[in-house]
Amino acid sequence: MDGIINVYKEPGFTSHDVVAKLRGILHMKKIGHTGTLDPEAEGVLPVCLGKATKLCELLTDKTKTYEAVLRLGIVTDTQDMTGKVLEEHPVSVTDEEVERTILSFLGDQEQIPPMYSALKVNGRKLYELAREGKEVERKPRKVTLYEIKILEMNLPLVRFSVTCSKGTYIRTLCHDIGAKLGCGGCMESLLRTQVERFMLKDSMKLSAIEAAVKAGTFDTHLVT
Repeated sequence: MDGIINVYKEPGFTSHDVVAKLRGILHMKKIGHTGTLDPEAEGVLPVCLGKATKLCELLTDKTKTYEAVLRLGIVTDTQDMTGKVLEEHPVSVTDEEVERTILSFLGDQEQIPPMYSALKVNGRKLYELAREGKEVERKPRKVTLYEIKILEMNLPLVRFSVTCSKGTYIRTLCHDIGAKLGCGGCMESLLRTQVERFMLKDSMKLSAIEAAVKAGTFDTHLVT
């Protein structure tokens, strides 16, 4: 089988887990995903099969859209709610201040990757160093936020969507928004809704893929 399947990655799975489970479901080894999602994040994860694995890097470079929930007033070591709480602050900002601050991140930005990430420094993944209690200097990376929409505001929670370039950390965006507002912030949840032409509405959970394989209809879901 050669092509791309639009997988809905569920929370609790790593992107690597999804590939491993698909190898078992499809009984094939040549499978690769197109950009890591955090274990607790969910949503669109295009997975390349067979000869289409050559497209993995191309798709990793594409624009992505996310829906995130930002929690103001809390700073954690992982920049999301899975981490250790480092600071707690009262949230006394107005809805207007929050919206103005979030929208100020539109365009080109310099973002410092989080310590809890799979980026490598001197051959070691940052999250491995972080778990050992070590912090190393990370160089800022240029990212671009093409569109930001506030979807719902019920402070201290803000739900927003963001369309961004490769390499953007939404956890770090949430952290940076909180820092700019002066009350701190972290990411409560993350849903990836689009990668290039692959949309959330067309994505399939692993259970649905397994059912399609058993029914002999899997090929109809494959993008070739």
